[in-house]
Amino acid sequence: MQGVPEHFEHITDKAEFRRPPGRAGIELYRAHIVRHHFDAHTHEAYGFGVIEHGVERFRLAGSDHLAAPGSIVLMNPDALHTGRAETEQGWAYSMIYIDPDLLARASGDTQWWFSSAVVDDDPVRARRLTALLHALWREADPLAIDSLLLLLVRELQPHARSPAPARAEKAHCFNRVIDYMRAHLGERITLEVLASVAGLSPFHFLRCFRDQHHVTPQQMLMALRLFEAKQGLAAGKAPAEVAADVGLADQAHLTRAFARRYGVTPARYQRQVRS
Repeated sequence: MQGVPEHFEHITDKAEFRRPPGRAGIELYRAHIVRHHFDAHTHEAYGFGVIEHGVERFRLAGSDHLAAPGSIVLMNPDALHTGRAETEQGWAYSMIYIDPDLLARASGDTQWWFSSAVVDDDPVRARRLTALLHALWREADPLAIDSLLLLLVRELQPHARSPAPARAEKAHCFNRVIDYMRAHLGERITLEVLASVAGLSPFHFLRCFRDQHHVTPQQMLMALRLFEAKQGLAAGKAPAEVAADVGLADQAHLTRAFARRYGVTPARYQRQVRS
C-alpha cells in the first residue's frame, strides 16, 4: 500500500481504493484499521468482503455486528453503517462494491437480498472469496476481470436466499425524501422542507425517519453527499469543486468528512481510483 494518510491516528492504519479498468460499476477497497472509527456512510451498491485478520464491530440497521477472521460481510445497497476495531490489533479486510445493475447482469438474477450482514460459518468459501478479491486487485486485463467477477458472484449467490422485505406503506414517503436529498445535495436543506416532502409535521417526520432508517435525516444527507463526492472525485473534479457541488462548506470540510467515512483523504482517493 501507499503511505499512511496524515489523518490516521495510528501508524498502521491504511486504506486504499481501486476501480478495475474496462468494467464500470466495480470498486475495490482494502484496509488495515486499528484506531480509526468510520462515521456512518453508505454505498449505492452491494458490498461484499472478507475479514482477514482481527475483528470489526459495525452498526447497521440499528444493530451492532461483529465480524471475526474468516467472516464474510454482506451489505445491501444504501445500507448506512459504521465501522471500528473490536480488537486491540485492529482488523484487516478486503471489499468489493458492485452496482446493482451490474450484479443483476452478471448473475442473471435481480432478486439479490441479504438478511444477514455477517456469515461466520463458511470458512472455505471465505478463503475462495479472499483469493478472488486479491486477484481482482492485481488484474489489469478487462476480460480476466469479468471472469473473476463471475466467479465471485457465483460464490456469493448461495447466501442471497432472502427476498427483499416488503416496504411498509410509511416507507414510500421516505423514499421521496431521499430522492429529494439526492436532487438537492448542493443546497441548504431544512427539516421543514423534508417534512413537507414527506407530508408530515417536522418532528413527527424526524421521529419516523429515525425509526425507519436508524439514522437521522442529517446523517443520511451527509452520507449521500459523501457518496456523490466520490463520484465527482473519480471523474477528475477538483476537491474544492466537489465540495461546492455537494453542499459542503469548503475543501477542508470535505476532507474531514470524507476521511472519517472512507479512511482516505479526497486527494488520495482520487489518485488511487484514477491511477
